[in-house]
Amino acid sequence: MEGKYTRNKFLLFLILLVAFFGGFCTVSDSARSPALFIFGDSLIDNGNNNYIPAIARANYPPYGIDIGGPTGRFCNGLTVPDYAARYLGLKSPPPYLSLSSKSNLILRGVNYASAAAGILDETGKHYGSRVTMNEQIALFVSTLRIQLPLLIKNQGTLSKYIADSLFMINIGSNDYINNYLLPLLYNSRSIYSSDAFAKLLINNLSRQLASLYRLGARKFVVTGVGPLGCIPSQLAMNKTTTGQCIDSVNDLVMTFNCHLVQLVSQLNSTLSGSFFVYEDVYSPFTEMVNNPSKYGFTEVKQACCGNGQYGGGITCLPLQTPCAARDKYVFWDAFHPTQAVNAIIAAGCFGENATDCRPISGSMLAQL
Repeated sequence: MEGKYTRNKFLLFLILLVAFFGGFCTVSDSARSPALFIFGDSLIDNGNNNYIPAIARANYPPYGIDIGGPTGRFCNGLTVPDYAARYLGLKSPPPYLSLSSKSNLILRGVNYASAAAGILDETGKHYGSRVTMNEQIALFVSTLRIQLPLLIKNQGTLSKYIADSLFMINIGSNDYINNYLLPLLYNSRSIYSSDAFAKLLINNLSRQLASLYRLGARKFVVTGVGPLGCIPSQLAMNKTTTGQCIDSVNDLVMTFNCHLVQLVSQLNSTLSGSFFVYEDVYSPFTEMVNNPSKYGFTEVKQACCGNGQYGGGITCLPLQTPCAARDKYVFWDAFHPTQAVNAIIAAGCFGENATDCRPISGSMLAQL
């Protein structure tokens, strides 16, 4: 363990030394990761739920209004991984369920994320079909053992390709808003205290990340959960009359994030050859809600698209007319941020002056 810790410190020192003397002026010129592999929920789903009988779907207008039409992204435009790929000089990976078995698009990586998915298999079950985190990992196994060998025939080359690739994981929000915070549909809140539930999630996520590691993944960006107490669906569910964030919900999230930071540190110390980066989205998102004018936003309570006070508890309805000034809104619908917010979040981890990822930025991780 001590050797691993020393190695990570030495790598970090080298990266910072290069950054100081050489700079990272154009990340795309220095990126080393050949591909992105993405696991998570609707915040980063780019179309997988289009191909399953899911209630949680975004394959109709006005979703995608600012990128030419609906793609399955739960946004008016691009998601964080889309922007991350740009910073790294890569193309956004396609949704897994859209691919044929021999598609060479797999070489840019794959997006396995699925709306309504959670760390726990039962999370989001009231939405019907979704690809849970465990199922996403199973799909990656198929990619690794069946599809990629058709394109990369040398096993050593394939192993290096996986080890050099970046694995982005953004999961956990649904385990709260579509599980723990729905006591009429799930019994988790009656069984677990807030801390016990967070530990349950962390223990399961730890096993999932370890599974990816055993399959050859080495470079991970693991994203924390944002301030769910500020999203329009929670404001509506709690029938707030002020529009202020729900502190009790945010407290749940902070408990989970605290344990997640500890998990990232633990994995860095115990999984030889790995490097895990924690992406903090809670702090920058909270800052945008509390000081919107600093980022060019004017509306932080109402969703740009959706019905009812604070966007109600729903996503956009088909062909619904959204707000006109979308870049002035923090929330696109009752659950998801706008493209403008996603751009800021991505810059905080992958941009030139990234400060929201630690111990190093996502761009630095790509160069290891």
